[in-house]
Amino acid sequence: MKKLLAALSATVLTLPFVSVFSAGAVNFTMKTKIHSESAMVISLDTDSVIHEKNADTKQMPGPLVNIMTAVVVLENCNNLNAEITMDESRYSDLYETEYPDDLRFTDIKNGDVLTVTDLLYAMMLTSSIEASQTLASYIGGGSVQDFVAMMNDKAVELGLDDTHFTNPTGMYDTDQYTTARDMADLTMYALKVPNFSKIASTFEYTPTVPNPERHEVHSEWVWTHSNTMMDADPDNPYYYPGASGIKTGNLEAAGRSIVATASKDGSNYLIVAMKSPLTDSDGNNTFYHLEDAADLFNWAFTHFSYKVVLPDTAELGEIPVSLAEGNDYVLVRPQKEISLLWYDETDISLISKDNITWYKTSLQAPVKKGEVLGQVTLEYSGEELGTVDLVAVSDVERSVTKYNFYAAKMFVQSNWFRNAIIISVILCAIYIVVCIYSYIVFKSRSKPLKPMYAVPKVDKPKKKKKK
Repeated sequence: MKKLLAALSATVLTLPFVSVFSAGAVNFTMKTKIHSESAMVISLDTDSVIHEKNADTKQMPGPLVNIMTAVVVLENCNNLNAEITMDESRYSDLYETEYPDDLRFTDIKNGDVLTVTDLLYAMMLTSSIEASQTLASYIGGGSVQDFVAMMNDKAVELGLDDTHFTNPTGMYDTDQYTTARDMADLTMYALKVPNFSKIASTFEYTPTVPNPERHEVHSEWVWTHSNTMMDADPDNPYYYPGASGIKTGNLEAAGRSIVATASKDGSNYLIVAMKSPLTDSDGNNTFYHLEDAADLFNWAFTHFSYKVVLPDTAELGEIPVSLAEGNDYVLVRPQKEISLLWYDETDISLISKDNITWYKTSLQAPVKKGEVLGQVTLEYSGEELGTVDLVAVSDVERSVTKYNFYAAKMFVQSNWFRNAIIISVILCAIYIVVCIYSYIVFKSRSKPLKPMYAVPKVDKPKKKKKK
């Protein structure tokens, strides 16, 4: 565990100096034969899949289900130090199985008092059915089926669409299934759950509560992880330096499976290998799941490293700029240098950088250096690796003369100018009409007024002659 944490710390210290894409899945081809029917290799540093084999084929998980069992317990138990008295009646019904070789026991006796944490270690290290069934009953309020419902609810929450649980132990059941992809997603989630990584990556564990009546020498009461890749014994042919946890699973009807992590030189990988044969062609017991895990780790550590696939100095195009002082265009480059975890036998020049989206097809000065103008999408073999913003390489200043001409031209073409002309014409027309009217009125008033009613001319009466 300390090695894993040290490697992760080294990675965290290194990554700020490298802009690393969390690339989409690219299934690089392995030359080494993998016996497991399904497999996946994921970089924990970039959360990217670098290899998969039948990743969406449904498989019976066996004790790998204990990963979900542990997640549900850890997220629903308020006191991991709570003590539980072991009662064989909780799990004795499991003895009646058509596959008795699938039963996994550890050194737990009826009546032993163990904490929830103790039982989590027993389950994750040894696949103990006593531990998993007891934990399910405890968290499920006495009902294992209620606990299984919680497992399935969590699977739905995590988007594990090809996963269904029927028991917390991993015992044979044709209706209990998952895929390598779902198991990888579940494990990556579980590694973020408090205490899970510590428990799943411990090689040896001694219960915290002494039970001297049944375990006279408490220090000798030790549970060992079933992933022997963690065992540094010189006689162990499967030891793999840097390997850690997570879970192994064997079923007579479904072969051997393993979920494990490994760290080396600051790189961290997760592998899932499911349904490797129990025996070879001669009928001898084999541990192909451990061999596959080692081969997958070796392939990843040997052939993958961070490659600069897009330097931040790369000029990927230009955009025309109007009203510019000097050059009437601006060059664009990636906002940051992009590195990818890449397979050394695949030429990085095969990564396409032609899928560019411009936010504007033309610009108007001024343009500031570093201004985001578009984005480029990196693609390989039809798979999208990710996108990065494109920014202006330099400032483009505005030409005062060009801008003034432009402003005048735009004013003449503007609605304001057009409306002003219309209003001016209307006002002029009104003014002319008013002037004409005023002139007519003025002229009419300056002429002499002809009387409307004339006084008739009356002749003076003639004087009568005197007689």
